Amino acid sequence: MITQSNTPRFTDWHEVHDAIASAYFPHELTPLTAGAASGSRLHAVELGSCRIARMHLGATVSIASDCPGAYGVNIPTSGHIESVIENATVVSGPGQATVCPPDMRTFIPEWTPSCDLLGFRIDEHYLRREMDRILARPGRCFPLQLDLRTGKGASWLKFLQFVFDQVVNDDCLLRGAAMLAQLSGALTTALVLAAVPDEEPGRCGTRPRIVKQVVDEIHGDPARPWTPGDLAEIAGVSVRRLQQGFREYVGMTPLAYLQDVRLERAHHDLVRAGHPTTVADVALRWGIMHTGRFAATYRRKYGVSPSTTLRN
Repeated sequence: MITQSNTPRFTDWHEVHDAIASAYFPHELTPLTAGAASGSRLHAVELGSCRIARMHLGATVSIASDCPGAYGVNIPTSGHIESVIENATVVSGPGQATVCPPDMRTFIPEWTPSCDLLGFRIDEHYLRREMDRILARPGRCFPLQLDLRTGKGASWLKFLQFVFDQVVNDDCLLRGAAMLAQLSGALTTALVLAAVPDEEPGRCGTRPRIVKQVVDEIHGDPARPWTPGDLAEIAGVSVRRLQQGFREYVGMTPLAYLQDVRLERAHHDLVRAGHPTTVADVALRWGIMHTGRFAATYRRKYGVSPSTTLRN
């Protein structure tokens, strides 16, 4: 499906804002310098769970977005762009990409006309599912910046640009739903392989399987009152061996991983909840019984309290 096959003609900044919000992410856009909205350009394509957008703005603006429900990979094709993601500042130029995590505040203080941006948006749950499927070690995370100048990163960027150019230039074959789904999967697989470092050699081949079994069960029912014995029984190994496997391939114990999944589910619900939902309601929904400990752990992970997330 084509979101924008030809760049629209903009007459004001409200139109620019709405077009970018529709094609890429909801956001707050503030023009900072004189410049015509008519100088802005946007082309975008939708590939099922992914979107690609090429953007140029006719004036310097600031942009803020929470990237709801999806990762944004922002790639300057000219100029540089500075992004403040929570408390981290990332500056990317051509051959680099800034990764904006889902449901986390990203602020671009100055996006100038000298910076043309190629953006790749991918739904969070789709990416997580593909990462668990592709990687031998579950629970891996994307860095906030990617190097796309050499190796796998450069190959992925060329592939992304090729797909965008072919689809936006009215390639009838690639516009079919089946082909778009295939392209979405191929771009996601290539991104995961480019963004996540290779595993060290010499790892045991049986442990990823037992770890994945437990990870799947945790994601399927994180609210269940799991015990170490329950999880070890699923994997068919001892508690000690399962803990060793998790430390080696996930970097934490099974119960710590369970807590992290519960935190993510609770955060997702708090972001979207409204009156009369309470923090305790959300915590209990995901099997979190100690709300005081939950609040402290949540603040360490997300930088704010659960009640602050619920109010905003």
